[in-house]
Amino acid sequence: MRCWPILRWVFWLPVVSALWAADPIPAGRGRIEVPFAGAPLTLHTYKPDNYTDGPLLVVFHGIVRNADQYRDFAIPLAERFGVILVAPELDEGRFPDEWYQRGGVLGDDGKARPQAEWQFNVVPAIVAAVRAREVRPALPYYLIGHSAGAQFLVRLAAFLPGDARRIVAGNAGSLLFPNRDHAFGYGLGGLPAELSDDAMLQRYFAAPLTLYLGMADTTPKKRFDASEAGMKQGPHRLARNRACFALAEKMAKERGWPFNWRKVETPGIEHDAARMFAAKEVEDALFGPK
Repeated sequence: MRCWPILRWVFWLPVVSALWAADPIPAGRGRIEVPFAGAPLTLHTYKPDNYTDGPLLVVFHGIVRNADQYRDFAIPLAERFGVILVAPELDEGRFPDEWYQRGGVLGDDGKARPQAEWQFNVVPAIVAAVRAREVRPALPYYLIGHSAGAQFLVRLAAFLPGDARRIVAGNAGSLLFPNRDHAFGYGLGGLPAELSDDAMLQRYFAAPLTLYLGMADTTPKKRFDASEAGMKQGPHRLARNRACFALAEKMAKERGWPFNWRKVETPGIEHDAARMFAAKEVEDALFGPK
């Protein structure tokens, strides 16, 4: 057992060395692979030609797994704000729907899995790889996702927010309500105490989460969660997000806890990632007041 830290370092040394030896993110559109959980993970990338020292923006695709398209949807953000852009391709084989949207916190047996096995760990792995390539160990980063990607980020904000400057969840189809009235992953019902106690709630409310909402996302479309648990949250995505935000804000205020969530709405946009990323309100969602 005493040898384990040394063996662990020896095991990871080739990975760390490879990361630091890798080239920086290329200018323009690109595609790279980084290690995660013992296998390569594809990142679709973009770096503006005039990039200097801006932050990293990690973009999370919807349920269709079209990471390359999401990268392209977000290119105007990279150009507008001078950021490095990466969109991970989280394939269904390694990130099945249930685990992608809910982070793999619970196993198929309904029991909590160790934190080291949560799929939320893909975020620090991506950030570490990009920081190593750019030789910027303190490179600040922001997260943005739409639809299923937003569901992933809402739950990440609850359980493993890391040191992201801002976590922007666009038009999430369901959310993690901060009470036990909703079963996990719609709420905290059924979770063990250590994953749903007051300490967890305080961390959740303190996370830099923005619910970024298209005000016309009120018509259920294909892949809309019309389950009984989903409908309990509201009749459509806009209503569900507003209800979750209102509940969290009320609970934090009643308990005197810090509340770092923000709600930013953009008019006239339905369930459309490209338009959400192009709207002027996305600047407020990402970089607005703390």
